Amino acid sequence: MSRTLVLVALLLASVALALAFRLPQLNLRPMHGDEAVHAYKCNELWQSGQYVYDPEEYHGPTLYYGTLPVFWLSGVKGWAQTSAAAYRIVPVCFGVGLILLLFLVADGLGRPATICAAVLTAISSAMVFYSRYYIQETLLVFFTFLVMAAGWRLTRAGRMSGHWSWAVLLGAAIGLMHATKETCVIAWACLAAALALVALWSRSWSWRVLVRAVAVALPVAILVSALLFAGLSGHLGCTLDSVCGYATYFRRAAGTTHYHPWYYYLQVLLFAHYAPGPTWSEALIVVLGAVGVFVASRGRAPTGVDLNLVRFLAVYTLLMLCVYSAIPYKTPWCALGFLHGLILLAGVGAAWLLRVVRVRGAQVCVGVVLLAAAGQLGWQAWRGSHDYVFCADPRNPCVYAHPVRDVEALEADVERLAAASPLGHDLLIRVVTENCWPLPWYLRRFGHVGYYEDIPDDADADVVLASTTLQPELALRLHGDYEVTYRGLRRDEVLAVYVRRDLWDAFRARQTRAGTTTATSP
Repeated sequence: MSRTLVLVALLLASVALALAFRLPQLNLRPMHGDEAVHAYKCNELWQSGQYVYDPEEYHGPTLYYGTLPVFWLSGVKGWAQTSAAAYRIVPVCFGVGLILLLFLVADGLGRPATICAAVLTAISSAMVFYSRYYIQETLLVFFTFLVMAAGWRLTRAGRMSGHWSWAVLLGAAIGLMHATKETCVIAWACLAAALALVALWSRSWSWRVLVRAVAVALPVAILVSALLFAGLSGHLGCTLDSVCGYATYFRRAAGTTHYHPWYYYLQVLLFAHYAPGPTWSEALIVVLGAVGVFVASRGRAPTGVDLNLVRFLAVYTLLMLCVYSAIPYKTPWCALGFLHGLILLAGVGAAWLLRVVRVRGAQVCVGVVLLAAAGQLGWQAWRGSHDYVFCADPRNPCVYAHPVRDVEALEADVERLAAASPLGHDLLIRVVTENCWPLPWYLRRFGHVGYYEDIPDDADADVVLASTTLQPELALRLHGDYEVTYRGLRRDEVLAVYVRRDLWDAFRARQTRAGTTTATSP
């Protein structure tokens, strides 16, 4: 069997491993508020065929367009029939796709490093967790790596003649980055800086082909981005809005929301422990990535490894880490960009360690240590995404501003109330809270739901869900007789659940007939 076939077989085995970590129990974790928002926006595109960019929120449309084939294939008729898994399967595919893209750069990383990087991509805790998360980050990392891979193939081509396809792919990937998330500008800046620095460092004329490719790539990038933002409606103003929207994100990056110190990402990756929970660490990837940076700094590359590519990855990753660490606004999924770079360098570092140790016994010891550390990383990834408690518990560093599990119980409560009412899913529901998400997801089967940040003048309804901080004022606005119970929404917010008395009595009578009574909630 040729070496290429062995490489393909091992990459496919890594894909199978990645799927084993990512596919099971996609509905297990409650929908995050951001996931619910994107599911809602995707439904708008699905139902109307139009995408309208909002420069204040939501990001670009690639996530939504990527979800439409899932709906078409599943045969669901509307938003109410969809499940969390239908949305989360999209980032799963892109997360696994990162492994397949490694084939395009295997001749630069070297086959051993490529396989090591594939395995680490498959079992990284953050990579697994956010590949099951319906947000744009995994797609942005995928398209960024596609830019690197297409650029690398261009440098291997040596000349443009006969290789326009790689330049077109490069442009398409750049356009897809822009149509995914506004933070693509950070990756672009780091990619360009890394390319310039490595070109000066190595004085390699082969990098000049990338400059010539810009003449092809940039028009393609603009076209791809414009088509996606304009959508089926042909609303070209969305493309201009996507550029104007950067003012919002520059302002937000310097703001005080989601503020964390500069070392936040390193702390999350190296050592995170929130008592009485377990300790979380991806130190294996960070340490091996540091070894990869050391390999990049050496005067000569190991056999089968292109030093220019490793240097490019090292500079790009360090720049990304520095920029994201310097920005006060931080969320844990933003670490994926430089974490993926660390994983690629970690593959180089692991392969170098196994090769540099000449003594057979010592080589075996290094291999055993790496396998044991990888096993710990895999167990941690499984626990973080598939354990019923920790997949939605803030003691898991990947869990951030997440709703509590009580929100699922609240959905079940309202469904039972609907079953007891002749109105069914036409119950009138009012939700009064400053931030209602992800409640629109959990109440998506109901046709008459109103959402308010302040208490409306007419607050009465069949069911009223209100933040407990508003209860004193709400009690003065309600004129009917209600039964009140409580459910959690987030760690810092509890909802008072007001059920109109006649509906509550009907529910209780139904429960009594069924032989299952509940004293505190529907």
